[in-house]
Amino acid sequence: MNMAPTKSVLAQSIWQGKDATYLRQLALVAFGVLLLAVCAKISVPMWPVPITMGTFAVLGIGTVYGARLGLATIAAYLAVGAVGGNVFAGSSAQESGLAYMAGSTGGYLLGYVFATLIMGLLAGNGWDRTPLKMAGAMLIGNIAIYVPGLLWLGFLLGWDNPIFAWGLTPFIIGDLLKISLAALLVPAAWKRANNAKSQGQSNE
Repeated sequence: MNMAPTKSVLAQSIWQGKDATYLRQLALVAFGVLLLAVCAKISVPMWPVPITMGTFAVLGIGTVYGARLGLATIAAYLAVGAVGGNVFAGSSAQESGLAYMAGSTGGYLLGYVFATLIMGLLAGNGWDRTPLKMAGAMLIGNIAIYVPGLLWLGFLLGWDNPIFAWGLTPFIIGDLLKISLAALLVPAAWKRANNAKSQGQSNE
């Protein structure tokens, strides 16, 4: 399967007709890092565990920005966290930096990189244009986060512990809700962008 991007991603479509300058890209990376940090701290009450919006932001950045700009953004986000920035869901003024990243969430943070790349490639092939494909992309992106996350958790804590009960099953309901939300929002954003483009062309 050829995964080379064949379509523009949402950010590129919005830029159409404008120069994608380095300054604009830098601004988008900075905005993305800020968005990731804020969303990581958002916790929505839910059963059996609260829903955090960090993974939603990661997958959204990959989708909207595309693989290259998405990877630059997630790399900058992880770099801020590595030097002690309180940007992760469980980090704090007392627990941050590389020591935090090497802990139980380290595998999930690595999964952010894989998921961002995958979401960017899928979006570049049009998977973000329809609700069904967007839901499929989100599912694949979540798997890309959970695989290294669970492997690292098992390595740290031992596979004789209930790793899946700790690191996967409590979050399934929340992830399904986030998948549904993305499947509605991103294709709707594309529809609006295309309508705006068509209206702009008809006014020329």
